[in-house]
Amino acid sequence: MSSSPFLNQIRRFLRVQNYSLRTEKTYIDWIKRFIYFNNLKHPETLGPEEVRIFLDHLANDRHVTPNTQRTALNALSFLYNIYLKQPLGDLGFRRASAKQRIPVVLSKQEVAELLRPMTPLNQLIFSLLYGSGLRISECLRLRVKDIDWNNQTLIVRNGKGDKDRVTLLSQYLKPAIEQQIDMAINIQINDNKQGIGPSLPFALGKKFPNAFRQPAWMFIFPSVTLCAHPLTGELCRHHLHGSSIRKALNRSLKSTNIYKKINCHSFRHSFATALLQSGTDIRTVQSLLGHSDLRTTQIYTHVIGQHYAGTTSPLDAIV
Repeated sequence: MSSSPFLNQIRRFLRVQNYSLRTEKTYIDWIKRFIYFNNLKHPETLGPEEVRIFLDHLANDRHVTPNTQRTALNALSFLYNIYLKQPLGDLGFRRASAKQRIPVVLSKQEVAELLRPMTPLNQLIFSLLYGSGLRISECLRLRVKDIDWNNQTLIVRNGKGDKDRVTLLSQYLKPAIEQQIDMAINIQINDNKQGIGPSLPFALGKKFPNAFRQPAWMFIFPSVTLCAHPLTGELCRHHLHGSSIRKALNRSLKSTNIYKKINCHSFRHSFATALLQSGTDIRTVQSLLGHSDLRTTQIYTHVIGQHYAGTTSPLDAIV
């Protein structure tokens, strides 16, 4: 099924429309599941009723989360509304609404406790997650050109929603980052001798065939192995995979007395919370995190028990 002419046509269409590889994989997967659910019938012969039944099945039989159901709907909306040009219209069902949950955050002491047993490489990665408010994917995709010591900032390219943003960069990390960059560039120099370099955006690689030799395009956290480029098939070096970083966090967590349910994203949550606790304006935090909607950022005011940064209990004024 994954190599079917129909799915390959959709894949090519997604690439022409400049959808990200992650979106491409997600949409193809949900379209494939929809086809299997309907006994391998071609989507052109199906319509809104079959889509509604599939989405209801996900919620009522598979018990997927509201976000998962929404992702499936986005994939099928793309398939019918954009690719097949058969608008779904009103599907006549109520989307499941996600419950607002307070994110788990770490105190400064807990962050330090988690960093302590890690290797220097993992310490640097998690320090960037906490110090710059990065998602793990954003951190691992950083290239040399994204670091700006003059302004003490770093640029996040193609973040969630395919958006770029500028965020803080801790001066404390400068020696570690510069050492890591030197190591990465040495790897690039050795790879270049074999005609290999870091994986590049497909369009850039076509326009500038020798860009892989420029240090600016080298990943700061290169993978230890080579791989085939997902679009061109050419041998290249990608960045570290997130799974190894998550394993490092689990190992570190086991060596502490921290019993919170945390993951890599908890460091980003903790970044936002720490800024609000220090009195940073919430709209500044929104910009640093790259949130489109202020309501997404406001959840962190509940984490610290304050609806606005700097607000404290009135009891503190009399005791």
